[in-house]
Amino acid sequence: MKTGKLVIGIFSIVLSVIVGFQSMIAGFGNALSENGESGGSGGFLLGILLLVAGIVAIVQRSHRGNAPVIMYVIGGLLGLLLAGSYADLYIWSSVSLIFAVIIFIFNMRSKQTETKVE
Repeated sequence: MKTGKLVIGIFSIVLSVIVGFQSMIAGFGNALSENGESGGSGGFLLGILLLVAGIVAIVQRSHRGNAPVIMYVIGGLLGLLLAGSYADLYIWSSVSLIFAVIIFIFNMRSKQTETKVE
């Protein structure tokens, strides 16, 4: 489970860079077309939350903290709500929610193994 949190954290940090750059371009396109959409801003927020949640997941890989789960869920929901015509944001938001579920399962499994040891 430590390795799983480490892998998700690293993948999340790499993904945050991709989402951030894509969102800046989408936001620039929204500003040029003046369509009033906020997909670029939502994606940028998701990128920041992916970065922070990835760092926290790596730091807490041997503990059961739920901070990364909360950040992944908030980022995923923000991305889904603000996506608009920015179709890739639906994918990145879904990935963020999947990361939240996986880390939550890791936390529950580590809790079960702790109670079995005691």
